[in-house]
Order: sequence, then C-alpha cells, then structure tokens
Amino acid sequence: MNMQRFEKEKLENPMVLRTPVVRKISAEHFKEIKSLPKDEIFKLCEELLKNGDGNLGEIARDWAYRCRRRYEKKDFKTFESWLKKYVKSWGPCDHLCAHPLGHLILQYPELAPKVKKWAKSKNRWERRAAAVTLIPALRRRLLLKEAFQTADILLQDEEDLVQKGYGWMLKEASNRFPKEVFRYVMKNRKKMPRTALRYAIEKMPAGWKKKAMRKEE
Repeated sequence: MNMQRFEKEKLENPMVLRTPVVRKISAEHFKEIKSLPKDEIFKLCEELLKNGDGNLGEIARDWAYRCRRRYEKKDFKTFESWLKKYVKSWGPCDHLCAHPLGHLILQYPELAPKVKKWAKSKNRWERRAAAVTLIPALRRRLLLKEAFQTADILLQDEEDLVQKGYGWMLKEASNRFPKEVFRYVMKNRKKMPRTALRYAIEKMPAGWKKKAMRKEE
C-alpha cells in the first residue's frame, strides 16, 4: 500500500470524519494488507499513529485489532509503546486499551502484571489504561483479583478521567461478579471519589446503589 497516497486521498483532514465512516474506510483498506505478515501491518499502523490522535490513528488501532487472531506475547511491547508515544486523550486511550491491548491480555492473562505497573505512572493516560485494558478479560470472567489490585492503586487518584476509567472497569466487573464488586465498593466507598463510585455501581440493583451512596450519619 502507498501510505502517502492513502493518507492524502482518504483522510486529508484527519479530524472531520465520523467514526462509522472511518471504520468503513478502515475495513476497505485492510483487505489490501491483511495477507501481509503481522509485523509489517503493525509498521503501517505506526506510520498512521505518527499523524496524531485523529482518524488515521483510529484506523491504525482498528487494523491492529483486526489482527487479534495472530497476536503473540511479544506484541505487548508494541502496544505499550503506542500507548506511551501516541495516546494524548481519552478516546484513543480507550480504543487502544479496550480493543488491541485488552484482547491481547484476554489471550495472555499472564501479561496482566505488566499492565498493573501503569497504575503507578505519572502519565494519566497510562493510569487510565491500567484499568480499561482489563475490561475484555473481566467480561470473560477473568482477572477480577487484578482488577481489584488496580483499583486499590488508583482508588484516590485525583484525575477525573482516571477515576472514570477505574469506575468503568469496576462497572464491567460487576456484570460478571456482582457480589464481589459490591463488597469491594462497600469496603472502599468512604475513600473512593464520588465520580468513581457512581460509575462502579451504575448497573447494580437499586438497593445496593442506595447503600453504596448512603452518607454516614
């Protein structure tokens, strides 16, 4: 594929196209490269990611996700480098973490300790990523212990988007482990920022929500 022509003709202004349009373009052009070795596809992805957080980056992450049946443990280093170098806002963070990175961890749960290290990063997107990356595994009833350990580290994080990130992680965990997550919330609700708490209990029964949100008399 001629990447320069692709970038110029399809996404000259990388911030104007809606997500469904971008996904359609991504699917069409993936047909041209899907037979390439995975590492070569990832190199093309990196070329797109260098253009920033716009639609080209969205295509790069989508192409990487389309390779998920070919993932290997070594791909963690590639995805981690993309997180550290190219993620500058919450949208790209969640797209990378809930799709390529998250499905890599789903396939290789033993990599989860590497993800947990991000929770102590000075970079807020890495801290958010530590939580969001676990969501695909939690949806398959995996890595609950690791989710709680990550939430413990992020429990009183001052960044609103990090609070929302680990709150979202707990909310997704509550779909598969409702009692365990409720116990965790009740144990920690006095320390948890209200934003994280509300996200975490969003899908819980009304009575549980009331208990979790009750102010101490």
